[in-house]
Amino acid sequence: MSLIGGETKMTQSWHEHFPSKKVPEGVWTRCDSCQATLYHKDVERNLHVCPQCDHHFTITAHQRIEQLLDADTFEEWHASMTPGDPLGFNDRRPYPERIAAEQKKTGLNEAAIVGQGFIKGIRTVFCVTDSSFIMGSMGSVVGEKLTRAIEEATRRSLPLVIVSGSGGGARMHEGIFSLMQMAKVSAALARHNASGRLYISVLTHPTMGGVAASFASLGDFIVAEPKALIGFAGPKVIQQTVRVRLPEGFQTSEFLLEHGFIDRIVHRRDLRGVIAQLIDYVLP
Repeated sequence: MSLIGGETKMTQSWHEHFPSKKVPEGVWTRCDSCQATLYHKDVERNLHVCPQCDHHFTITAHQRIEQLLDADTFEEWHASMTPGDPLGFNDRRPYPERIAAEQKKTGLNEAAIVGQGFIKGIRTVFCVTDSSFIMGSMGSVVGEKLTRAIEEATRRSLPLVIVSGSGGGARMHEGIFSLMQMAKVSAALARHNASGRLYISVLTHPTMGGVAASFASLGDFIVAEPKALIGFAGPKVIQQTVRVRLPEGFQTSEFLLEHGFIDRIVHRRDLRGVIAQLIDYVLP
């Protein structure tokens, strides 16, 4: 008994003098696809792509800007624009409280960032939606920011790139004010097209709902990252509604490329170069 007690005291003494070091949070991450445990810095250096299986992690709007635009060239427009509460909407919490919580969580004022910058030296109007802000749903501010950016691209005769990463469509908290943004943004793109200017749509995981049903599908060139989920209603909703077994890979980038909905699948490491090549090819 004394030996056991002595071992216990020795163990306690050891831990007092040499406390175990905990691994800090964020050092390791797990791949959603292959389940491999990955060193987070390696994933960052690989543009947030799994080095084991090439799974493309979802990234933020600011990370998209860093990856695709020339360093320190992005000029954000309408950064202070925030939504109102036209319906006085209240589900689990009032809509203004939800917006404030999302702004605090993400550091964004809304689910879209718009502005201009350079891609390999080419001046471009650049917009990106972020699924971390209410699933990237298209409220009135998102629609207004995109419309103003498109109109500015038309006025300045500049190419336009929109990177879509929206798992939500119209934002229910704003009702018809949200739904009308689909038509407003699409009309602005029609005018941009009529002026002879280029629009490149980049689809990332996920691109769904009203975003997929409007501006994301209207590019002169539509490119997508590998294995991105792209569609209107999700596959589970469709299957439960129509009671039909869906084809393998339904609504993935690969399925849509095979059926002619998109023009090309582009790995994240090549995306910046491909966009620059497309713009350079079309520009007079």
